[in-house]
Amino acid sequence: MQKKAILALADGTHFEGIAVGHGDQTVGEVVFNTAMTGYQEVLSDPSYAEQLITFTTPHIGNVGTNAADFEANKVYAKGFIVRELPTAPSSWRAQQSFMQFIDDYNLLGIAEIDTRALVHHLRQYGAQAGCILVSEGEDVMTAVAQAQAWGDMQGRALIDTVATQKTYAWQPSHHKTDQHTIVVVDFGVKQGILRHLAAQKCNVIVVPPESSADDILKLQPQGIVLSNGPGDPAACLDAIKTIQHLFTQNIPLFGICLGHQLLALALGAKTMKMKQGHHGANHPVQDVLSKRVFITSQNHGFAVDEATLPQGVKVTHRSLFDNTLQGFSHQTLPLLAFQGHPEASPGPNDISILFEQFIKLINAGRMQHA
Repeated sequence: MQKKAILALADGTHFEGIAVGHGDQTVGEVVFNTAMTGYQEVLSDPSYAEQLITFTTPHIGNVGTNAADFEANKVYAKGFIVRELPTAPSSWRAQQSFMQFIDDYNLLGIAEIDTRALVHHLRQYGAQAGCILVSEGEDVMTAVAQAQAWGDMQGRALIDTVATQKTYAWQPSHHKTDQHTIVVVDFGVKQGILRHLAAQKCNVIVVPPESSADDILKLQPQGIVLSNGPGDPAACLDAIKTIQHLFTQNIPLFGICLGHQLLALALGAKTMKMKQGHHGANHPVQDVLSKRVFITSQNHGFAVDEATLPQGVKVTHRSLFDNTLQGFSHQTLPLLAFQGHPEASPGPNDISILFEQFIKLINAGRMQHA
């Protein structure tokens, strides 16, 4: 039997629909994702922790889910919002239906609402807290109050809620020992990032977000990757201090998404909350030097304020949607930073060349010290 549900936003706007999944209510920041594919990867992306994801694609669930497409070992999103109820899967890769996936991870969502109207509202007024409440009565004010009580994403340090608690080797390599050892600081790392590093024939070691610079350096890395992750980057004070210490070691650093923001903060720049953020797989980004345009996958609600970048920082990429900073390097420090997701699984792979550039940065450093 279908149950009615309400989606209420903190500003009082509400939508009525049908409950999908488990639980009586869930609360988080309501955002929208414009990707046409990849709902499983989106829901299992740790960067969506504490968020309710509005899918702009009207049909969600039509290809089922499978073991290969997870970006983490569980689902971190707080819930989902869709136009149509999930359908029976129709894909040779499907191992289970979307409804079974929801059951496995105790997700609660709402369906049969006007997602187009919701997205227009979020675009006009910005991402904000929302509450999905299963209800047969007039409980709009209850749901609004729950959303308002949640607050907003600013000031929330969420990396400890999604990252590993112990150091581990990701798919230990059987190649020769002269390959690069890369330490990935896990702030909510996606499996796609680890796969791309392994494809570059790197030994990949993943460490917890609270790892000190000394902990990282004991692993003798030739390069360090600062991963994606959720929450407000400015609230990750310990991670910022660790990165500042790593600057003194002359080891190449590659910051992705949250890692990009943390690199900027460690250099003395500032970050800002975006109105609705970037969440999708069709975002055009321009290489400032070559003027080449890349179609990229994005998932972030904060951005680096380009005006606050210190001397020595070189802007490498900008968004063609809103001109926000998308990438930078440094004149003296061996670092590379990109706001989007170069691993893009799923999504465009135009910007995956950044992994190759990172390896070239490592090789250049090794040649200098040879």
